Formats: sequence, structure tokens, C-alpha cells
Amino acid sequence: MNKDVWTDRQVMLGENNFEFYHYLDVTSPKVEFHQHPFYELFLLLDGDVSYTIEGKTYQLRPGDILLTNSLDIHRPEIRPGRPYERVVLWLDDSFFDPLRSYGEDLAGCFADAARKDYRRVRPGQAASIRIRSLCERISQLQNSHALGNLALEYACILELLVEVCRCYFDPSGQDSEEVTESGLVNDVLRYINRNIGGNLSLDGIAEQFYLSKYYLSHQFRRYTGMSIYQYIIKKRVTVSRDLIRGGASVTEACMECGFNDYSNYLKAFKREFGSNPSELTRARS
Repeated sequence: MNKDVWTDRQVMLGENNFEFYHYLDVTSPKVEFHQHPFYELFLLLDGDVSYTIEGKTYQLRPGDILLTNSLDIHRPEIRPGRPYERVVLWLDDSFFDPLRSYGEDLAGCFADAARKDYRRVRPGQAASIRIRSLCERISQLQNSHALGNLALEYACILELLVEVCRCYFDPSGQDSEEVTESGLVNDVLRYINRNIGGNLSLDGIAEQFYLSKYYLSHQFRRYTGMSIYQYIIKKRVTVSRDLIRGGASVTEACMECGFNDYSNYLKAFKREFGSNPSELTRARS
């Protein structure tokens, strides 16, 4: 497969509703916690990597796949000593619309993974070979200008998604080994996400769970990699972004996500995404 140059960009370029990348880094990149307004399919090809998504840390093997959506805060931890090689496929929700009219929703595995709070797929050997072959085919099509290549690329991505969905919904692909998590932190994350527009504070959450705020802070950072305050702010601006993309005004999104100060909301949004929320409303027009 042809290699792309990795950047920390987390937005799509151009007018297509999908983007496919094959990255190979000999020197391990430093990746911060992030999220993006689309689905992401991540396939590890090589490397010593663990991946934290919403409080769960998955120790990955080559061939493992991760499925994240627009609300998932995540980050890889890449340890030195081996090349870090992976395929990344970004998919806007509109990519799936043509098949939805026929009753096929290949985004279903992403939605189910978020609902079950378990985002890793571990395909069997035969499926892994087919998936790798499809990725190689997509890479070849991307780097050719022959007539119909974009249509063939789209068809190969659909076939790739079918393979991944079949692996995901196969119980043998749901291997819970090599996952580090805390039942307490999972409960706290669920509480925060269900009350994202409410008055969330460390003291209030600690009281809700009958815990010392110092113990809660330590456990939360241990399993998520960030403080409770950092997580709440990231999640609030992420939810607000999706609300604006869905038609809400900037003011409505600000208030619904628990920001009581509009100027603080604008600062937090720009710090997270590098742009003002008003740019999303202009993009809808």
C-alpha cells in the first residue's frame, strides 16, 4: 500500500464524504486526546499500541479494528521499538445514506459499539486477510486516475464495511481480553454523559457516588488519562458541535451543554477545534 504522511488534522478535506489513509511512522508520534465529527475505522497493521477510548484502554494486536463515532474522546499510546503502521478510514454519516434507503445501515456497528461501550473488533485470520486485501485495493485505486476509480474505491469501501460489520456482529470477534477499565469510572462516565447539560462539578459527582473527591480524581485520571474537568469540557464542546451541525443555534448549543458563560464556551470551543462555532452555522447555509 502507498504511504500517507500523518498530521494531527482531525477534519476532512474536500467534498468527498470519506477519506482513506495508510500511515507508517518509524518514530512514534505524540497524539493528544481528540474527537472528530464523523465515524472512524482504525486498523492496526503493526506496532506496540494501546488505545484509550472513553475510559477503556485496549491493548491492540496487528489486525485489530477500532470503531469510534463523533462523540468518542480517544487517544493512542504508541510505544517505541516497532514501526507504527495503520489504516484510518473516515466516514461522514452521509456516506451511508444511499444504502439506508434499501434497509442496509453499515453504520450500525459504530452505533452498537458506542451503545455497548466496547469498540474493538478482532477479526479471524480469513477475515483479516480479506480486509487487508481490500485496504491494498483501495490504496491502489486512490493513486490512479483511471476512469471510474472513485466509483470502484467507493465499492471497495462498502465491501470493507460489510466485512467489518460481519466480524463485529460475530460473537467470536468480541474478545474482552487485554482491556483495562474500571467499573466505577465507567459509571461516572455514564453519569456525566447523561447529565452533560447539568451542573457537573467534582464535588457534586463525588457526592453522587459517595466517594472522596481525591480518590475519584485519581481513579478517573488513571483510567481516562485526563481530569474530570478536562473530560467534561471536551465532551460538552463535542456535543455542542454535533448539536450545531444538526441545526441548533450556537446559543442553544451553549446552554444545552451546560455552559453558563457564553464567552467561556467560545474560548473552549476554539481551543478544542481551532475555529468558532459560528463557522459551523455558515457551513450549513
